[in-house]
Amino acid sequence: MNARDEILNRVRSALADVVQPDPTLDVAVGWTYGRATAMPDVLERFVEMTLDYKALVRRVPATEVPDAVADLLVAAGVGSAVLPAGLDATWRAAIVAAGIAVHEDEPQLSRRELNAIDAVVTASAVSIAETGTIVLDHAPDQGRRALTLVPDTHLVVVRADQVVSDVPEAVGRLAAVVAEGNPLTWISGPSATSDIELTRVEGVHGPRTLLVVLAD
Repeated sequence: MNARDEILNRVRSALADVVQPDPTLDVAVGWTYGRATAMPDVLERFVEMTLDYKALVRRVPATEVPDAVADLLVAAGVGSAVLPAGLDATWRAAIVAAGIAVHEDEPQLSRRELNAIDAVVTASAVSIAETGTIVLDHAPDQGRRALTLVPDTHLVVVRADQVVSDVPEAVGRLAAVVAEGNPLTWISGPSATSDIELTRVEGVHGPRTLLVVLAD
């Protein structure tokens, strides 16, 4: 008997008493997938974890989002921004009023054109407090994936009611989007890697700067 046969025989022996083929039903687990994880303050945890990823976070009342968006872009030295077609009109107006050149993606901009634009501004779908992760489902107010990967700065607006406790709860909220076959982009801070000599380098796989507006 070779090693492969021995391993398979052991697997068959271990499964001999399994009568339920569905592993989720075979063993009872005292936990409901997608149930929120208890924590003192979901929004505070989200802010803490997002800051830990070296993103910049500004928490404002929902009525102040347009001004916060424009102020953060100006402070970051942004001179041009691409805006998805479905972006909130008040955010767009504030960006224009701040003197930032606005680019549309209809017809779609080329990679070269996107690379010449300083920033992208989007909404979001779900955010995760436990990991400081922001998820885009690329609805009209978020645009296609390339918009959020090529420009050097990404400003994303997160509504308080979009923040969930952990990954399983987020996956539950995104189930319908996944079922429709739409893409998802998961963002945990600015793009960064430490692959070369363990030195952190930002902006390799996506935006170098992540600006987050949390709308209460």
